[in-house]
Amino acid sequence: MSNYSKLVIMNGTVMTYDEALKKTGSNYRLGLALDHGDLYKIARGVYSTKKNSDPYLVATSKYPHAIITMDSAFYIHGLTDVIPDRVHLATRRNALRINDCGIRQHYLEEILFEPGVQTLSYGGGTIRVYSPERMLVELMRNNAVLPLDYYKEIINAYRRRIESLDIRAVEDYMDLFMRNEGMFEILQKEVL
Repeated sequence: MSNYSKLVIMNGTVMTYDEALKKTGSNYRLGLALDHGDLYKIARGVYSTKKNSDPYLVATSKYPHAIITMDSAFYIHGLTDVIPDRVHLATRRNALRINDCGIRQHYLEEILFEPGVQTLSYGGGTIRVYSPERMLVELMRNNAVLPLDYYKEIINAYRRRIESLDIRAVEDYMDLFMRNEGMFEILQKEVL
C-alpha cells in the first residue's frame, strides 16, 4: 500500500458520485477506495460503503426527484410485512422513463406529485416517501387493482393507527382527485 491510507467514511452510507468524490478527495483516491473495498460501486453514479445496500437508498440516490410510493411506502411505514419485489417510485408525468427492472414507475400529474411528501431517515440515509395519510388515499384509489388480502391487511393496519392519523390531511389529499366520492365512502366504512 503505497500512499493509500484507509478512508473514514460513515458506515452504510449510499452516495452519489459527487458525494463520493468529495469524501475521498480525488478521483484517484476514489479508485483506491473501490480497489481496497472501502467503497462499492452499486450502480452508475451510486456508491456505498456496503456491498449490498438498501434498495430504497439506492433508488433515492439514482432518482433524487422521484418519491417512494405504493407497495414500497406501505412497507416502509410498517403497514404490511410483505416485502415488495421492486421499488415503487412516483415521478412527474413528463419525467423520463426509468429503465430499471428493479423499479416500478408511477407517473403522476403535477398537482398530485408533491402533496404528502416527507423526508425520512432510513437505513443510514434519507429517503423521500409519501406520508401515511397520503398513502391511505393511494390505497383507496387503487383498491380495485390490489389483491384483496393485501388490501385488507393494510386497511386493518390503518384501523390500528387511526388515533395517530391526521384525518384532515387525508381529506385534503382526497380533494385533489376529481373522482373522490368513493374514497370518502371507503374512509367512513372501512377505516374510521
